[in-house]
Amino acid sequence: MDRTIIIFKGDNKMVKITTAVIFLSVALSYASTAHAVTFDWATVGDLNNADDTHGDGYGGVDYAYRISKHEVTNAQYMEFLNAVATVGDSYGLYNTSMASTYGGIDRTGAGTVGDPYVYSVKGSDNNWLNRPVNYVSFFDAMRFTNWLHNGQGSGSTESGAYTIGSGTDEVRSASAKYWLPSENEWYKAAYYDPTTANYFDYPTSSNTAPGYVDDSGNLSGTATPFADGVTDPGNYATYDGDGVTDGIGSPYYMTEVGEWENSASPYGTYDQGGNVWEWNEAVISSSFRGLRGGSFSDFDSVLLAVFRSDIDPTFESSDIGFRVATVPEPSTVLLGALAAAGLLMRRRA
Repeated sequence: MDRTIIIFKGDNKMVKITTAVIFLSVALSYASTAHAVTFDWATVGDLNNADDTHGDGYGGVDYAYRISKHEVTNAQYMEFLNAVATVGDSYGLYNTSMASTYGGIDRTGAGTVGDPYVYSVKGSDNNWLNRPVNYVSFFDAMRFTNWLHNGQGSGSTESGAYTIGSGTDEVRSASAKYWLPSENEWYKAAYYDPTTANYFDYPTSSNTAPGYVDDSGNLSGTATPFADGVTDPGNYATYDGDGVTDGIGSPYYMTEVGEWENSASPYGTYDQGGNVWEWNEAVISSSFRGLRGGSFSDFDSVLLAVFRSDIDPTFESSDIGFRVATVPEPSTVLLGALAAAGLLMRRRA
């Protein structure tokens, strides 16, 4: 599993590093908690790629970063809730709809010192654990990244990657260890093909619409019934392809993250099309925040690279979730440091 080592400081300033500092940081990174939330990361390099020519043009990023291969899951968000929202939940990190038809997290207890809230997977079969968390606002997602930035556990949710204040002007810190992807970061990871230096139309490494689970419960165009773990024929996503049944249908609607194992983006991310819409940092229409990727209840047209959406950052819905990004892995940083004679600069999108 990748470990995150931060060696960047300041407001986009160059800083000297040594290999000794790097290897010390690597050693210290292993002092993590037993139940820490971890991610599988996709490294996005290919610096200084051009913007896509579709639509208004997105995707150009001039630095390396990592993005989570999968959407944040119910299991990961439950760890967050059980760490920071057991005695009261003053920031509303839990939405009671998470225990409803489309959600996967239950809550018990009174939220007091004597009877704290306890968060657990809905149902008795654990089949909600690895499906994407939903009913999260932009602020919930920011607080989750602050918690990651501050070492998890009892780490602060109000500052770190972002300082949460007015509700509309939160800007990523230059020293952020984890964050919500910018629109360009999200777009590049989803659609850019470094082999051809072009962009795909869909985030499944394809220019044709992905397959889906049809209203009969089969993989579209086949007689093969869908079930968790079924072999992915390639170029599939979780959306409503024929207008009646959302996603894979009752009771889950969403697939487990990475279900479509042969439908990754060129960088190895999954489900950037379908399952749930994903927040990005874009500020649109004064205060609305960006959404990308479509969901289990949408048609294929919203999975396209040219489609972008936005909504009030306080909005919480069954079809909205998120994924996170982080700095390059230590080995990538080390090679860059040696090539640059010990000088690095990190710039934010």
